[in-house]
Amino acid sequence: MKQDFPLFKNYPELVYLDSAATSQKPKAVIDAVSDFYTKHNANIHRGMYDLSQEATDMFEDTRRKVANFINAKDVSEVIFTSGTTESINLAAFGWAKKFLKKGDIVVLSEMEHHSNIIPWLRLKEEIGIELVYLPITKDYRLVYKNISSFWQAKHVQNRKEDAGSRQVGTSMTSFDFKKIKLLALTHASNVLGTINPLEEIIPFFKKLNPEIKVLIDAAQSVPHMSIDVQKLGCDFLAFSSHKMLGPSGVGVLYAKRELLESMDPFIYGSIMIKRVTKEKATWADAPDKFEAGTQNIEGVIGLGAAIDFLQSVSFEKIQQNELELTSYALEKFASKKNITLFGPKNEEDRLGVFSFLVGNVHSHDISEILNRLHIAVRAGHHCAQPLMKVLGVSGTVRASSYLYNTKEDIDKLFEGIEEVKKVFKI
Repeated sequence: MKQDFPLFKNYPELVYLDSAATSQKPKAVIDAVSDFYTKHNANIHRGMYDLSQEATDMFEDTRRKVANFINAKDVSEVIFTSGTTESINLAAFGWAKKFLKKGDIVVLSEMEHHSNIIPWLRLKEEIGIELVYLPITKDYRLVYKNISSFWQAKHVQNRKEDAGSRQVGTSMTSFDFKKIKLLALTHASNVLGTINPLEEIIPFFKKLNPEIKVLIDAAQSVPHMSIDVQKLGCDFLAFSSHKMLGPSGVGVLYAKRELLESMDPFIYGSIMIKRVTKEKATWADAPDKFEAGTQNIEGVIGLGAAIDFLQSVSFEKIQQNELELTSYALEKFASKKNITLFGPKNEEDRLGVFSFLVGNVHSHDISEILNRLHIAVRAGHHCAQPLMKVLGVSGTVRASSYLYNTKEDIDKLFEGIEEVKKVFKI
């Protein structure tokens, strides 16, 4: 598999274990971007000439590929953005800001990436929504069935903070499930590797309140598994191209058509209008309404090539390889001393994402020693500071695998960890 990725030919000693941050690109994707620039480069949705029509067809062909890839009901339900972050912001400020009001509840989890926390914190400040965070267990799984008790604990804590040491109780009966208007949840944790059981969680919350909307951050899951938005029953789904072998600067927001029709645009400018006068503008239909200005055309076309590549490999093979690597890595973590692993200890319902620390060594020091051995990992809080607080650490080292990794890569990681122990005399 590595032979399909030019970077590994240029750096044969590299052990790349940072795919949760960004994936490497196969030659097929690089060639697709280069081919666009050398044979088809023109702006889209504007020109009446052949070259522009070709570029437009290629761009829209990727939209169709994405719709089929996630089994969207309609191709117009696929909106191109700059990445998962913009996709979530579009849902937050295009839909939630318009339809939520003071006191409405958005349910998150303790394992969310900042991209799925900060927009909701902003709306809390702007319109007064309430946030409730689902906690995690000691084995790093999500607890989601006791939402009323989480609400009570949150308000007891808030009142204690407001009243100093004076403790004030809150009645369980004060919780109104109809106030839960949105569940915004990661499908898979970028820190823990935990895959949340959406097929159980979404129906649970829909039963509490049939009107609840569900937004899924699928940045980590879409590259590794087949996603069917109709089967999941989610209302919004956000993911990025660069984590699934495609170019950077491209993302997708899937949203049900009826929601897109009612939403406000997030970015204003050209293309997204029907008519403009000196006094007023009216918006185009989705998806154009949400794609103002010149898009990342070559990036979108590269995403289409990435989807083709993933489908040619098949998710069955990708998941089988990942299961073997994850099991192999977990066995090694379990057999080594002075290593703390933050994440599920078995390979079921988890990705090949391994956050760890070695003794009391700072994560940055561990990463630097590994870097000297040509092992690329990430160190720090991984854009998940609330989760770091729950874990009781300032940061971790994260090694994350993908379809091009091998058991030899895992072996070299642990050789590097032994070097860390030697340097710090652990």
